[in-house]
Amino acid sequence: MRKSRFMGVLIGLIVSAPLLANSSVPLEVKGPFTQGALHLGKTVAGAEVTLNGEAVEVTDNGYFVFGFGRKAELEHELSVSANGETRTKTIKLSEREYDIDRVDGVPQKTVTPDPEQVKRARKEAEKVWLARQKASKNKHFLTPVAKPAEGRISGVYGSQRIFNGEPRNPHYGEDIAVPTGTPVKAPWTGKVVLAEPDLFYSGGTIIIEHGYKVNTTYLHLSKLHVETGDTVKQGEVIGEVGATGRATGPHLDWRVNWGNTRLDPALLPQLYED
Repeated sequence: MRKSRFMGVLIGLIVSAPLLANSSVPLEVKGPFTQGALHLGKTVAGAEVTLNGEAVEVTDNGYFVFGFGRKAELEHELSVSANGETRTKTIKLSEREYDIDRVDGVPQKTVTPDPEQVKRARKEAEKVWLARQKASKNKHFLTPVAKPAEGRISGVYGSQRIFNGEPRNPHYGEDIAVPTGTPVKAPWTGKVVLAEPDLFYSGGTIIIEHGYKVNTTYLHLSKLHVETGDTVKQGEVIGEVGATGRATGPHLDWRVNWGNTRLDPALLPQLYED
């Protein structure tokens, strides 16, 4: 989809709100207005954008991107200022229900990891966190997303298990059940900011940065075809599906973040629908 066409898609899908008197600042927003979704916006070049009072970076041609987490509040304020004028609108999200699986009677040793494993996992989590802080001025996220693999969806964003009454961390990705060795392709062009073959929880792991805090992650890979620092094109094979790390069978767990905000990969295609 060309950028001009994308802008046309934004127009007509704008969610409007009351404007300040005489405000002529353009503001267009596109995306599924629900928890866990990524959104794209368009205004004039040089404008200042804030979301709930926090600055949102704008590209040199007026585009910006932001997202809402799994349990985000249902009402948010987006503000754009340019040429001495300000335009503000309220974004209202729909609340989602997530799959919750309660399992009782699980042996404690099964749900309590070894202290050495915990220590290792914490060090690796810091490395992953640092990789996700990298943000370039690239605008690859404006291109319609391409799914990294095709197959049966075996796990969904937001789901959670509760063992013996104790909630585990929610699942923040989309699981695609396919055989070991299935190629994994980059959904957007970007730069590899992490490529690790053997992390404790996620096994073979790749993180790709796509610009303006948007990044994607690929877990449990059996093989990595890229290294940290590589630039990859959309559709390029970056690795192969596996069952490494804490996985019970071969599948791709892929994830999308806006900064530290974990988003639902399954919602991405809606962002680019005509």
